[in-house]
Amino acid sequence: MTKDIQSIRQTLTGISGVPVTPYDASGAINEKLLSKLIAGLAGAGIHNLMAAGNTGEFFSLSLDEIRRVHAVTAEAAGGRALVSAAVGRSLVEAKALARDAISAGCGAIMSHHPMDPFAGPAAQVDYFLSLADAATVPVIAYVRTDTFSVGDFRRLGAHENIAGVKFASGNLMLLADVIRQTKDLPTIWVCGLAEAWAPAFYAIGAQGFTSGFVNVFPQISLSVHAALTRGDYPAARELIDRFAGFEELRTHYRNGSNVTVVKEALAILGHEVGAVRLPGVPKLAPTERRELEAIIQAQMALA
Repeated sequence: MTKDIQSIRQTLTGISGVPVTPYDASGAINEKLLSKLIAGLAGAGIHNLMAAGNTGEFFSLSLDEIRRVHAVTAEAAGGRALVSAAVGRSLVEAKALARDAISAGCGAIMSHHPMDPFAGPAAQVDYFLSLADAATVPVIAYVRTDTFSVGDFRRLGAHENIAGVKFASGNLMLLADVIRQTKDLPTIWVCGLAEAWAPAFYAIGAQGFTSGFVNVFPQISLSVHAALTRGDYPAARELIDRFAGFEELRTHYRNGSNVTVVKEALAILGHEVGAVRLPGVPKLAPTERRELEAIIQAQMALA
């Protein structure tokens, strides 16, 4: 077992924020602005920063760009937050990215779900396990399917170097069954569908949640987490309802605007992070932008 896995598990019961990747006018990564944004999230008290996750446009970045995001994030966090380096694509590439991220100072590895169109469910589990075997820091498995059996999830949870599973399926009956049948295992089951789903996940035994909204208003996300931690579901729901319109905008274009909304919200707040790369939706329609501006203004008035 790698050292510090228990502290990693404890951190996963908090918020796993997924920072955006900002670009400059030429379309290259704006490392100076990335460093500033990461410092702000770490300073706000976000527990875990998943560098180059989906909100960071992992699949639109080159491998070298992913390495730079990992390195800049680790340096900017400065030990104030766990940095989990997102890796993926082929298993060879994932292992290479993980090695470099560890060398750059990242404290954990977050493995994206294997997206091969011909992948078998049990073989996808083997992908995670092989990466966990190779990594010298704890691994978080990002599962975006409900095709894994309970036995498959037990294999993940039983691995001594898998700290947690980011469960990003809405099949809560499956997750409830998994949690019931893995009570003997130390793995943390994390809500991978952000704040809106977190109350339901917590109610069946998950701990912690991921967030892209945290890029914009981290204090609101922290208040949601505090409410869920103390079991105050009405307070959590009231807070989540405040930004329901924000999350609804992110679902447009079959979720193609997921990152777009976050980036344009940051631009409204004065951070020019650049447009989302294709095949994400680069820019919101004018009517959507006006709606987003109204949402941001309302949140700022309540702050």
